[in-house]
Amino acid sequence: MRQVGLLLGVFGKSQNDYLRSVKSFEEILKQGEFSQPDLVRMLKAEGADRTALFSAAAARKEAVVGKKVYFRGLVEFSNVCSKDCLYCGIRQSNSKVVRYEAADEDILAACRFAWENRFGSVVLQSGELSSSTFINRVDQLLRQIKALSKGELGITLSCGEQSRETYQRWFNSGAHRYLLRIESSNPELYGEIHPNNAHHSFEKRLECLQLLKECGYQVGTGVMIGLPFQTMDDLANDLLFLKQIDIDMVGMGPYIEHEDTPLYAYRHLITSKQERFDLALRMVAALRLLMPDINIAAATALQAIDPAGREKAVKIGANIIMPNLTPSAFRKDYQLYEDKPCLDEDADQCRNCLEARIELAGSEIGYGEWGDSNHFSRRQQR
Repeated sequence: MRQVGLLLGVFGKSQNDYLRSVKSFEEILKQGEFSQPDLVRMLKAEGADRTALFSAAAARKEAVVGKKVYFRGLVEFSNVCSKDCLYCGIRQSNSKVVRYEAADEDILAACRFAWENRFGSVVLQSGELSSSTFINRVDQLLRQIKALSKGELGITLSCGEQSRETYQRWFNSGAHRYLLRIESSNPELYGEIHPNNAHHSFEKRLECLQLLKECGYQVGTGVMIGLPFQTMDDLANDLLFLKQIDIDMVGMGPYIEHEDTPLYAYRHLITSKQERFDLALRMVAALRLLMPDINIAAATALQAIDPAGREKAVKIGANIIMPNLTPSAFRKDYQLYEDKPCLDEDADQCRNCLEARIELAGSEIGYGEWGDSNHFSRRQQR
């Protein structure tokens, strides 16, 4: 305090003036807009401040998007990938991975289960390929899913970077949401976790997010939390980036290392899994306050650390859950990170488990609803 008093004397302010100019944490939470330092304070919140952050985020979520949680039945239909991201367990150079491509009939059976059980939507996720064979296959799957569900199933794609023509083709065939995670909005950090070549370009990632918007998609992205080399400033800037690009939905979770990846060599630079988990919850809460009307997914990676991880995220801001409908025979081979949960559950078990979890979180499931982003609707009206 003596040092503060000396500094204040230099700048001509009294100590009381200085203390009055510093916002309390409660004052920050009541704001409609947040600066980067405000967000850093949220991400560092402990004790009473952490409790206040979570309470404010839960109240904002209920007031703006309500208590409903929407299912997105996840079908990981292929782990064949052309990318070599340094953190990913299914990266092209990982020779230990057993590669697979689920048969069309298995994919469609999973989607039929989602439709018959009134999930509302499915997510088709795969490794990143851009061959004409892959593009044509996804196109046909989209048309078949729309046909079998009589147009009732919403469809999200997560198939990586593609051309404008491909994105538009898939949109015209029935996909209306697309998830393409940026992983870090800091170009330098992005370069630390991806190979240094044209096939792993930060600028290309940004361009694709813009193309998706122009094609009419509800666009989702997200970041990893607790990466090596990552700072709290990086994460606060990630949140501001999501707002700046006017995103509709976000999926983000804690970084979990995988021993068969180059980034594993830097595991000594990361905090404990529990610390990454706690930070991920604070990120979800801060994002709900920053962008109240978007969709936020409760990442499966949260449950890899804490058995109740996803419902904890639902309580403080998340409103999307992705039950895993991937055929059980393939689940163990789609491990982007270690200790992925629910590898042995069938679709019925996964649904029943999540129903109970969401009820415990004080929420209800929006059965038979697409659960489109409120933000997207408002964005379309501008």
